[in-house]
Amino acid sequence: MTKIHLHLVSDSTGDTLEQVAKASLVQFPAIEPIKHYWPMIRTARHMERLISEMEDSPGIVMFTLVDHEIEKVLVDACKKHKWPYISVLHGIIRELGRHLGEIPTERPGLQHQMDDEYFERIDAIQYTLAHDDGQIADNLLDADIILVGVSRTSKTPTCIYLANRGYKAANIPIVPGCPLPPELEQCKNKFVVGLVNSVDRLVQIRRNRLLTLKESKTTDYVDEELVKEEVKEARRLFSRMGWPTVDVTRRSIEETSVAIINLKNKYEDEKAQ
Repeated sequence: MTKIHLHLVSDSTGDTLEQVAKASLVQFPAIEPIKHYWPMIRTARHMERLISEMEDSPGIVMFTLVDHEIEKVLVDACKKHKWPYISVLHGIIRELGRHLGEIPTERPGLQHQMDDEYFERIDAIQYTLAHDDGQIADNLLDADIILVGVSRTSKTPTCIYLANRGYKAANIPIVPGCPLPPELEQCKNKFVVGLVNSVDRLVQIRRNRLLTLKESKTTDYVDEELVKEEVKEARRLFSRMGWPTVDVTRRSIEETSVAIINLKNKYEDEKAQ
């Protein structure tokens, strides 16, 4: 592994920069970045003070800075020290402005404003946490998305990801021998998705789960034949209820969530017709 110093400089929280850097660096598996975070840079003088600290570990500089004065201080320093540098947003904002015929505001942190969308996302997170694993079922009608699936089909992390996207997401577990909450029957006009996983993958995940709980006994929970029957019953339920399904076997949480959002958009379009 080749180690490099990577300086991530931002005039806001640095979340956008971190995600771009992560998505880009994954394409270079032989590189191990040593990341240095420099968020909330709001003045040129602040930037000048940090440059002396960056000199201790020179490397590649990536930045999201909308203030030209702050950006100039950093770029001049990079040129002086011969540090490679990448402006992550400059090209995108410039091209958008050119195509839209608009001048950008150049105000940092606008994506983190506490506007209606922000508070809606907070409400979605609170709702989702309260409705995890079928804990509360009396107001399922308030959900934007309801996920149903057997144990270990990634219901909880998927719901949390969806909540961060602003969707109120509830999840209901399918437990052998236990009926689904009757409130689910009232959700005929709500968007419900069934999550499925391959039997082999489910058994593997469940065994790992038992190991983390220091449970060494063999139980019905990991019996391959019983798990196979669980999966069959779940699929029959989804088919009977007319719920769309998403197979999570080879999908990450993000990929599963995108598939669910696409299905929801299609569902809303069909309802509007």
